[in-house]
Amino acid sequence: MFKNILIPTDGSELSQRAVRTAVELAKIHQARIIGIHVIPDYHLLIAYEGAFDPVTEERIEEEAKARAEKYLAFVRQAAEQAGVPCDTICETSDHPYDAILKNADGRKCDLIVMTSHGRKGLAAVLLGSETRKVLTHTRIPVLVVR
Repeated sequence: MFKNILIPTDGSELSQRAVRTAVELAKIHQARIIGIHVIPDYHLLIAYEGAFDPVTEERIEEEAKARAEKYLAFVRQAAEQAGVPCDTICETSDHPYDAILKNADGRKCDLIVMTSHGRKGLAAVLLGSETRKVLTHTRIPVLVVR
């Protein structure tokens, strides 16, 4: 049924649960998984705050890439242990949901497995929800792991 499953990850414990769920589904369906982590575009934030410092920006980007590699290594390891083919992607975007959707379309994914942090009230309004944005803008089925 599923052949290409996209798994957005933010490295959280909830996200790791979604990775394990997606790997199990991929194994059952003999599918490939594609892990993705989207790094926020810090350049825009730093420039907006008026504190543009190339050294600071470079350090922030390096730290973000190191975290992304750690998150994506978890996806690769889970897939390898289950014998599931896996690719990983790291992108930078000021709209993570958009990068997720573009990669899902570009890689011909037929399922997106992601988590929801379950924020409610003011926290949900202020922080937004990438999961909600993905659900709103995609035609691909999305499995939300809680």
